[in-house]
Amino acid sequence: MSSANTAEAFLAMHQGRAPGDPLILPGPWDAASARIFADVGFPALATPSAGIAASLGYEDGGGTPVDEMFAAITRICRVVDIPVSADIEDGYGLAPAELVERLLESGVVGCNLEDTDLATGQLKDPQQQADWLAQVRQEAGKRLVINARVDTFLRGETTTDGAIKRAKLYIGAGADVIYPLLAPTELVTELAQGIDAPLNVAFMPGGPAPAQLGELGVARVTFGPGMFHEAMESLRALSERVRSAQPRT
Repeated sequence: MSSANTAEAFLAMHQGRAPGDPLILPGPWDAASARIFADVGFPALATPSAGIAASLGYEDGGGTPVDEMFAAITRICRVVDIPVSADIEDGYGLAPAELVERLLESGVVGCNLEDTDLATGQLKDPQQQADWLAQVRQEAGKRLVINARVDTFLRGETTTDGAIKRAKLYIGAGADVIYPLLAPTELVTELAQGIDAPLNVAFMPGGPAPAQLGELGVARVTFGPGMFHEAMESLRALSERVRSAQPRT
């Protein structure tokens, strides 16, 4: 199957979802976790930049050397035969042509691109971000599903106005999916109704279950580094049990 057809198949997974049945994409941080998620039967995967960064010993937010990030993504794609989307933060300063080339070489069929400038920690100008997304789309054609992350809620906005304005610009630039990070649950339906594209929402511990998010209008549920953190807590608990069973000297 060509990369274009795979990307189109991946995009189709987002469309026409029944209420309460969103696309659920677990977040692998390495090849081993990717294999487990694929073996369990998930139809596709979405890598978290924070989980990969932590697994490599770096901080999230641009702290991972770009070559190491793409190498990790490539290893994940190599061991599964289902679509993989990659969180590549704000693009690491790569020109659109190089960014698309590296994504396709890694084997992914989709990517997250956020509108926070990692160098400053501030939101990018929405029109400049839309113009940049349009260049990425032009380079990618139909070979990548672009998930445009909108960080207005992350930066303290409390209404949907800014998020919807940015989403419309990004959709016009060629984004396929919109991801309003940390959108409050009570605003999700308003966002879904105001945005003419599939909506991606992150599952949060203690928040609505994925099926409930689907009932609110969400088409795609991801987990960020949540599964990585759960796995590390389980490993810590196991380590503590093993350590406590050893005789003290």
